[in-house]
Amino acid sequence: MNIEVLRYCPAAPNGAQKVSYELEATGQTLLDALTTIKTEQDATLSFASECRSGVCGSCAMRVNGVEVLACTYQVREGDLIEPLRNMEVVRDLIVDVESALRFNQQAHAYGSVSVQTPSVTPEEEKINELQSACILCASCYSACPVYELNSEFLGPFALTRSWRYVSDVRETEVVDKIATVQDNGIWDCTLCNECVPVCPVGIAPKQDIVMLRNKSGVMGYMDPSFASGFGNGFGNDGTPNFGGPAF
Repeated sequence: MNIEVLRYCPAAPNGAQKVSYELEATGQTLLDALTTIKTEQDATLSFASECRSGVCGSCAMRVNGVEVLACTYQVREGDLIEPLRNMEVVRDLIVDVESALRFNQQAHAYGSVSVQTPSVTPEEEKINELQSACILCASCYSACPVYELNSEFLGPFALTRSWRYVSDVRETEVVDKIATVQDNGIWDCTLCNECVPVCPVGIAPKQDIVMLRNKSGVMGYMDPSFASGFGNGFGNDGTPNFGGPAF
């Protein structure tokens, strides 16, 4: 079996070059294949892994242009293995995820629960149960095509986590979080759905972004492309002015 790995190469025109490897075993995971290559053929090959069971997300990479977890993907003849996109490549298949994580901070995608935490019903728990299962693999961040045009786009990685907290009945700063995702956020998403099939735990960021748009509409916000037909869409004090309630 032959596979190709796009390896870090500063001397190459695009900073990377394809290197072919022969494998004797079949029916193995990509992570096992890469481990075999590193231990038996090329000790300089670099990749990341931790749990080996699809839980930590550290071994996320691209195979034939699609984001996968190396520990769960079964390697096939002719596969082309590449690092995740939209992040700086540290070496070979290892990328710097800090560029993705910083968008979580910008989107205020973290909890702000008061000391007086209300009780949560089983039904309320299920509202954001799936989003809470995010393993931070950044596959959706890599799959998003909007970054090619807008490097400051908050992206599905941060926006789906924003919805996880906005939809939490215990959250005390919903107004702030909704305001934060307006610029370079929910309205910049093209709803192309590229982020949905690559999530290893089944989260649908596109759906979460739509829910954030609905919540924003209830709170008086509007897609700027439509708002332009109503002046600049904001009052003199900077608050939304689309005929709905202002916050």
